[in-house]
Amino acid sequence: MARTRKLTISTDAAGHTAGWASTEPASDTPVTPHPSTAAFFDVDNTMLRGASIYWLARGLAARNYFTTADLAQFAWRQARFRLLAAEHAGDLSRAREAALAFVAGWRVDDVERLSEEIFDELMAPRIWAGSRALAQTHLDAGQRVWLVSATPVEIGRVIAQRLGLTGALGTVAEVVDGAYTGRLVGDLMHGPAKAEAVAQLAAVEGLDLDTCSAYSDSVNDLPMLSTVGHPVAVNPDTALRRQARERGWQIRDFRTGRRAARIAVPSTVAAGFLVGAVSAGLAIRRRWASN
Repeated sequence: MARTRKLTISTDAAGHTAGWASTEPASDTPVTPHPSTAAFFDVDNTMLRGASIYWLARGLAARNYFTTADLAQFAWRQARFRLLAAEHAGDLSRAREAALAFVAGWRVDDVERLSEEIFDELMAPRIWAGSRALAQTHLDAGQRVWLVSATPVEIGRVIAQRLGLTGALGTVAEVVDGAYTGRLVGDLMHGPAKAEAVAQLAAVEGLDLDTCSAYSDSVNDLPMLSTVGHPVAVNPDTALRRQARERGWQIRDFRTGRRAARIAVPSTVAAGFLVGAVSAGLAIRRRWASN
């Protein structure tokens, strides 16, 4: 029997929504929201060149929270996990157990502050202009635009805020007294979990999924793309490109040959906070605690 996940809708001590997080309106005169239509964008390699967690790790390394050697190990282990996950049909049970162990004890407000700084420094220049323009088209039409990513929801919210989007759906980390415990609430926002989260958000906000759009680069997001009436493959991997052609979906590719080659390494760490984060993350936590 299929297991149904419930997307938690609650707030922590700071008033942040768990499961998904809204942002403030992007302007003083927002377009009147469309009552039943929204767009959902994957983040890594869809909205952003490479993986958000990789660039966050790069920014932390630059701030001496851990070393470049830790960063290399972090990237290698995450790349290895992504390969294993694909081989085992997306089995993320081991990832779920270890996913956020390295942030245990970190303050949520510190992570969000650092995420804002690192977005401005490293992520903003790597936002795909084409994907950002697609999101703006939806906003201009009065539609809500949500990011949907395996990255922790707090980081997703920072990216959504910086881009002027409606909010983010992401992996939920347990928080006690304003600090991460290192455990997850529910499952990683990955694969079928994304589709379930989108469906639950649609039920809460009264969205008609047949009129909604979804954008992703990865075949792992087929469940989410299949949930909406207007799926679009953006910078697709080979498997998704094949599926999109077979199903008659739109394909938008904003890469060029040389640019696509340059982002190959960070793109391998696009699965979010995964098993490979733990050993590198222990070094991060030791350095964090010593500051």
